[in-house]
Amino acid sequence: MIVQSQHIDLPTPTGTMRTYVHRPADGGRYPVILFYSEIFQQTGPIERAARLLAGHGYAVLVPEVFHELNPIGTVLAYDNAGRDKGNADKAAKQATDYDSDNRAMIDWAAQQQWSNGQVGAMGFCIGGHLAFRAALQPEVKATACFYATDLHNHTIPNAPGQHSMDRLDNIKGELLMIWGKQDPHIPAAGRAEVYRKLAAAELNYTWHEFNGQHAFMRDEGERYDPQLALTGYALALGLFGRVLR
Repeated sequence: MIVQSQHIDLPTPTGTMRTYVHRPADGGRYPVILFYSEIFQQTGPIERAARLLAGHGYAVLVPEVFHELNPIGTVLAYDNAGRDKGNADKAAKQATDYDSDNRAMIDWAAQQQWSNGQVGAMGFCIGGHLAFRAALQPEVKATACFYATDLHNHTIPNAPGQHSMDRLDNIKGELLMIWGKQDPHIPAAGRAEVYRKLAAAELNYTWHEFNGQHAFMRDEGERYDPQLALTGYALALGLFGRVLR
């Protein structure tokens, strides 16, 4: 399946949000996947992951997650300076601002002739959390969260009652939660807390913990695990194929 890529600049209450769109080029109608990057925005590994999903028959939208805090088109490097800037941006953006970002993408996608009306979400690292956040929207029926950071703490600024884990009643779709047991950003106690709360809320979810490090899906750098990445993609595509088609 041949993939075409473009970008669209969407208005949001907090400013213009560049969103990269990767979708099959054959003119068909496909489910939409809101795909959330790491703190570095759409880097090469994120673009390749998005195009991989698109090549399996999805229209994939990749927003610049910190569009309010950077010039349009910003991509942070996988180095200390990029990490520090990305973490500073993460600590500066309110959780509810992601909700309006999600709303802008869902409403725009609903007007496109290539959308079949079905919506899912997926993300890596902070993007795993943002995919989880997207699941609060009623249109999102299937969500794949890869090592979702900061679900177990309050690093992302939020008003009382607005932490993502405080709003589990809003999640109506199915969740796929994937973690690396050697991930220092989400220790075993943090994963256990998230699991306990999802179970108590009686959500529809599956849970996978692998012997993987943080960022094991990123096809660049020493933590990449190709075999585990293929397993992760297979699980996500299985979920999307079952629920969104």
